[in-house]
Amino acid sequence: MTTRRKFLKGAAVAGPATLAAPSILHAQEPIRWRFQTYAGSALGEEVTKPAIDAINAAAQGELEIELFYADQIVPTGELFQALQRGTIDGVHSDDDSMASPTPVRSFGGYFPLATKHALDVPVLFNQYGLTEIWAEEYAKVGVKHISAGSWDPCHFATKDPINSLADLQGKRLRVSGLEQGRLLNKLGGSQVSMAGGEIYQSLERGVIDGAEFSTPNVDWSGGFQQVTGFWATPGWHQSASVFGVMINKASWDALSAETQEKLQIAADATMLWSLAFTERRANDAYKQFGEVNEITRMDDESLAKIQETANEVIEEVACENPTSAKVYLSQLEYLADYSSWRSASAPFNLGRNPDGPDLEKIRACAE
Repeated sequence: MTTRRKFLKGAAVAGPATLAAPSILHAQEPIRWRFQTYAGSALGEEVTKPAIDAINAAAQGELEIELFYADQIVPTGELFQALQRGTIDGVHSDDDSMASPTPVRSFGGYFPLATKHALDVPVLFNQYGLTEIWAEEYAKVGVKHISAGSWDPCHFATKDPINSLADLQGKRLRVSGLEQGRLLNKLGGSQVSMAGGEIYQSLERGVIDGAEFSTPNVDWSGGFQQVTGFWATPGWHQSASVFGVMINKASWDALSAETQEKLQIAADATMLWSLAFTERRANDAYKQFGEVNEITRMDDESLAKIQETANEVIEEVACENPTSAKVYLSQLEYLADYSSWRSASAPFNLGRNPDGPDLEKIRACAE
């Protein structure tokens, strides 16, 4: 088994020669950063700390980063403001949780465009233009976006079983994301917005009928199974979660080009590690949920209606905002390009080819 240490060590060795160069003694004091993640200490130890450790090791004394976990400096919902002001120098978060003011905020969760799953996201960023879109949008607000990663889909922990759209009617569900909420409301449910730390108590007291938050292992760690009886599949509202590493622009510009390169490589390597890690942990948590809760599944007729309604939402949002249109166009072009290979590989690999929204309509709205 590849350990985290071996994975990150290998990534560093594979980088440019600057990473393998002998340590350079710096006469000046190291630059010191404060970096906060959206994740609590247990999760952050697994998905954020490896990046910080790798960056500190690679920086060879020029940069020292101190890691803070969720809410230790500022509340998660204020992360972006703190980053922009320079109260903190770096952030690891999804775009929505940190209240990003950019048009890409709602894509912190890729809801039901039904790409394969989280493994599609690196392709979209590195080969289909999302890296450039994110970089451009964050540059407008004084932030350097340096890396993106992805996790598994989110699912609902619910008080009552949800096997069809009829079961969804009137349900008050904690859902993150503006577009996910729009979809839920169109389907007959009701979006309730709240911070992750409020979910357990709200479920326990009956304030909400169900909630999604993160990957199965994170939901399990949050104890949702203790205050609900059911775990609803599939994750139709959010087929993958997208996270990134963002740096205050002034802090980034203060680094040497060499250290910037090392930071970029370490962040990219850790994003890949976190994807592999959560894939494994999701499998384990799914089994755990099945042991104490009843796992339900939406019927095929309801899933088809969800896809149809999702297409409507995607087209609406795309034509309201050119940046959203560009992001959706990237995903749709990827699906179109990938469809023949996906079909050739079925049924043994690569998921399904969804009946998605109108590609040409999205393309027109992106121009």
